[in-house]
Amino acid sequence: MPTHKLNFPSLLLALFSGALLPLALAPFSLWPTAVFSTCALCFLCRGHGIRGVFTLALIFGLGLYGVGASWVYVSIHDYGHATPALAGLLTGLFALGMALVFALPLSLFGLFRHAPPPAILFAFPTLWILGEWFRGWFLTGFPWLNIGYGFIDTWLVGWAPLFGVLALSGIAAFGGALLSLIGERKRHRALIDNSLLILLLIFAGGAYLKIKPWTYPTDKRLDVALIQADLPLLEKWNDEELKEILVNFKKTNESLLDQDLIIWPESALPTLQGNIGGFLGDIDMQMKQHRVGLLTGIPSNIDSGNYYNAVIALGRASGVYRKRRLVPFGEYVPLEQWLRGAIGFFDLPMSAFSAGAPQQRPIRLGTVQIATAICYEIAYPDLLARDARDANILLTVSNDTWFGDSIGPHQHMQIARMRAVENAKPLLRVTNDGITAIISPRGKVLEELPRFQAGILKTQVAPYSGSSPFSRYGSLPIIGLSLATLLVLRLLRRFR
Repeated sequence: MPTHKLNFPSLLLALFSGALLPLALAPFSLWPTAVFSTCALCFLCRGHGIRGVFTLALIFGLGLYGVGASWVYVSIHDYGHATPALAGLLTGLFALGMALVFALPLSLFGLFRHAPPPAILFAFPTLWILGEWFRGWFLTGFPWLNIGYGFIDTWLVGWAPLFGVLALSGIAAFGGALLSLIGERKRHRALIDNSLLILLLIFAGGAYLKIKPWTYPTDKRLDVALIQADLPLLEKWNDEELKEILVNFKKTNESLLDQDLIIWPESALPTLQGNIGGFLGDIDMQMKQHRVGLLTGIPSNIDSGNYYNAVIALGRASGVYRKRRLVPFGEYVPLEQWLRGAIGFFDLPMSAFSAGAPQQRPIRLGTVQIATAICYEIAYPDLLARDARDANILLTVSNDTWFGDSIGPHQHMQIARMRAVENAKPLLRVTNDGITAIISPRGKVLEELPRFQAGILKTQVAPYSGSSPFSRYGSLPIIGLSLATLLVLRLLRRFR
């Protein structure tokens, strides 16, 4: 069994391997890099105790989040008006914080310091799965950069409707752990050959499951118009711009009265719902007269003085959705009494919201139910799965303008595609400046609008009935299996 000292070359390799991993995700989509990256980390960690593994994982995490979440710099610098040095410092602190959260669960790999290869082969991917799950809820969670997303266009995606993206991440980590053992093939030939066969069977099973219909389209088809307004982010919050925005909103809707459903992006109306009640009432009446449903993002204060990031329904559509998972600093400020006003970044528009109720009724268009997620809520697999069980269509509205021409919006789009696959339902994605698209239940982008251009995507969507296993059970099966595997491995080590 190899043992590696915690010297500078090892730490440098860990940093490079972590920085390499985002290449497996959009917009690069070089999925083999996920296997090579996890292989390097597994190889480096073998032979080390908890402290050594924690150090290596921390350095790996710095590379992973320093590159993969570098788009945080754009929002802090461009829209928070922080100096380049301060924006770089805050981005670095964010990457360090996420690296710590990344390293904590993986450090348990040190418990298998002297374990034989079979235990290594299963302990590493098991801890990787539990680590991604941990990052999805710890301190409200930041479920970003899960490596399973990189396999959206491979056969492995066939497993997503059963076990979700965490299962794909585990398979990739299993491949990395197996690759790290290749140098010991002479001593463990049967183990490695059998593991390769298992991996091939998993890929083949994914190919079969990829074409299996979990849900079914209904007879009806809806004519839908998705609006990409492409409004400059900070300018649209100026009071002088509001009148022109409302005029364009009304005029655009009047040109689409032949549609069944019109959808605007997150915060398409940059004012409080209570401030334009009369205007919205007129729109509501007009839509009802023409039997058109309209959904739009708007800050809402129609509830005992609280403020919500909401999607409201007008016309033939009914209901309201209030965002449940808020973005720290973007929609609320932790430690507000100390940070509010310190720099412009802590006073961004829409940074004083309350979270919506955990259980909310779906938005409806007649008998069609729409499961809604606002912005980065789409990154929470189980949050959407609960709403998607009885829904016919999935919807996510967003405003990725905060991250400019970075890799962030492309990662966001890839995440949305995975939610469509997991729940086997069509997904409509409507954003302010792209990527606005319609996504099939198999995760294929059917139509989309180019980024940084105003436009209207007119399309047809068929509501789907039924539900996938993931919609019904969420991540519970894969988490339960991972915990059971870890427990068995430890018991075997103890009684060996």
